[in-house]
Amino acid sequence: AAIERLKDAGVSVRMLSGDTAAACGEVSKMLGIDDFVPCLLPSGKVECIETLAREGLRVLMVGDGLNDTPALSAAHVSIAPATAADIGRNAADFVFLRESLAAVPLALDVSRKAGSLIRQNIAIAIVYNAVAVPIAILGHVTPLIAAVAMSASSLLVIGNAMRLQGFATCASSAIARQDRPARAGALAKS
Repeated sequence: AAIERLKDAGVSVRMLSGDTAAACGEVSKMLGIDDFVPCLLPSGKVECIETLAREGLRVLMVGDGLNDTPALSAAHVSIAPATAADIGRNAADFVFLRESLAAVPLALDVSRKAGSLIRQNIAIAIVYNAVAVPIAILGHVTPLIAAVAMSASSLLVIGNAMRLQGFATCASSAIARQDRPARAGALAKS
């Protein structure tokens, strides 16, 4: 489900693995991953990431093993599960607590929404300052009104930024609902 959400978001998914080609082929087929590179040493994973970066791509690396640590450090952004080796968790930019990889598309969604809100807040600040500062400099408002207006603009920007909290809560709840049936199915198979 996480891989499908990433693909729906326009992210290409590639598996870099130290396992054999046969094992990687089986797993990639099961997960719907079209592109994989097998039989890699940790340095080979780093090399693949650096090649992608030279091609102008921003790489998000998800890994949990000791052999993933160099690749986690080499990627633009990296995520590791809480169950990863200590050194892997330390090398990662984010650590997710769930057993499911659903945290990966959630982190991507939240970061994209945060970037959008940051751009909106910059635009609000620029427009406010372009209008309010010349009016204040020309003396058309009292200092009290200018102070109230500045506080109001700050509250507007903060309020806009707080929309991210609502988005993250809704997205996290939706993922939790998706995880429940998957876990129940996994328990039934055991």
